[in-house]
Amino acid sequence: MNTVMQINPATGETLGEVRELTQEELRTMTEQARNAFPAWRDTPLSERLHWMQKLRMHIVDNAEELSRRVASYTGKVYVEALMSELFTVADALHYYEKNAASFLGTESAKTPAVFLGNHSYIEYKPMGVILVISPWNFPFQLSMIPVISALIAGNSVVLKPSEVTPMVGTLIEEMFTAIDFPRHVFQLAHGGRDVGRWLVESHPDKIFFTGSVATGRKIMASASEHLIPVDLELGGKDPMIIFADADLERAANGAVWGAFTNAGQVCMSVERVFVEESVYDEFVRKVVAKTNQLRMGVDYGSMTFPPQVEIVEAHLQDALAKGAKIECGGERLQDGTLYYAPTVLTGLDPGMKILTEETFGPVMPILPFRTEEEAVRLANDSVYGLNASVWTKDLEKAKRVTSRLLSGHVCVNEVISSIANPHLPFGGVKQSGIGRYHGAIGLRTFSHMTSVMVNKGTRSSEINWYPYTKEKESAFQSLVRLLYGGTNRRVGLSAILNLFRQVLGSGPKDQPPVEANNS
Repeated sequence: MNTVMQINPATGETLGEVRELTQEELRTMTEQARNAFPAWRDTPLSERLHWMQKLRMHIVDNAEELSRRVASYTGKVYVEALMSELFTVADALHYYEKNAASFLGTESAKTPAVFLGNHSYIEYKPMGVILVISPWNFPFQLSMIPVISALIAGNSVVLKPSEVTPMVGTLIEEMFTAIDFPRHVFQLAHGGRDVGRWLVESHPDKIFFTGSVATGRKIMASASEHLIPVDLELGGKDPMIIFADADLERAANGAVWGAFTNAGQVCMSVERVFVEESVYDEFVRKVVAKTNQLRMGVDYGSMTFPPQVEIVEAHLQDALAKGAKIECGGERLQDGTLYYAPTVLTGLDPGMKILTEETFGPVMPILPFRTEEEAVRLANDSVYGLNASVWTKDLEKAKRVTSRLLSGHVCVNEVISSIANPHLPFGGVKQSGIGRYHGAIGLRTFSHMTSVMVNKGTRSSEINWYPYTKEKESAFQSLVRLLYGGTNRRVGLSAILNLFRQVLGSGPKDQPPVEANNS
């Protein structure tokens, strides 16, 4: 029997273990999810939202205990677990409770005049069984929001939490059990890579994956064999552009929080800071002073995944070997734990790994720039494109720069927090991912979109049906000129009207076409 251990990365203490499911158990689980889908699909949206309200109230009533458990499983400090994990999920639930009916309701659409008498609309229908594969850096938030989005849309869900933080998955399962959620509509599958692979091969109706680019590629390749739609929320190398006219005190505070919150293990972490040359030295001094004031275990927690610490150290060693300078930090802080000192780097070269690969740790590289064009070029010089931030008091300049950044998100005089705005779609460009969730699209991405056009069926034929005649040919030539040929053309309106009369069964049927006058 394979088990997955849960370690407190801030203390090294073993907190428990969970059993990895077998391939046969996973096969049974996916069959149960598929069998549970029809009843949940047919459950009225208002009732599905009532279950979400019960879930939200459970989170609120138990927020302190849940936050402390999430903190112990991840190494976060308590306030970050409460703020970034519990609060954001409760807010997303509340948002969808208020807005899901409008997002999933039948949507009216316009119908071209040539289809006179028809009306059109769009329906959003559940897809079936959704597989959610979640990461270890925000294991509660990044599991719960796609799970609740898929459930609200009417799907059944199988969640595979990260094997690095398995007991967060157990915590989530306990919440659904506590509110007596309908059986098999939500299920949890513990395990590592093999479990993830088996679940992908079980042919779910959609896969929602959050994690690394390398794993995302493998999932997409496997899903493509069966044309399973995939949403991928992947990594980032987010740039922060600070102009000389910015409020440097605010920018320095934002940079320190943006680089070191959750020990830098945020897909939207500030990983590259570009500062206008004239204020570069002053900004570095401010950032170093503020970083040195951070308190271990109070302001920042430990890292979560031991191999990630090794990546941080490898990136730093590469940078130092190529001439970079550590202004502060750059070392592990306690034996047997994953605490790593918040680190500020200067003297950087564009070829260093610390500027090209996702570090995903508490490291802030700072570089100078001279012009707006150079800042944009440096920011866009990445295979990633998840988030960016622009700092200036000139909001017109901020908008101009924002429009030129290749990024799924841009914050102006703000950092990271756009992910916590449930009204905004979330997702990246380039190798930062495919697809969007949050906002209206957060429910529709788990829905089939069906476009419908309705005719009352009272006529025996339509103008575009057989037989094709000279009259139809002339009428459609005239129609093209009338609709798309400009305002100074006189066209054969009488031919068009005659065609409609023929189809409607009134008026002469053999009247010769009227020649179009192109003068």
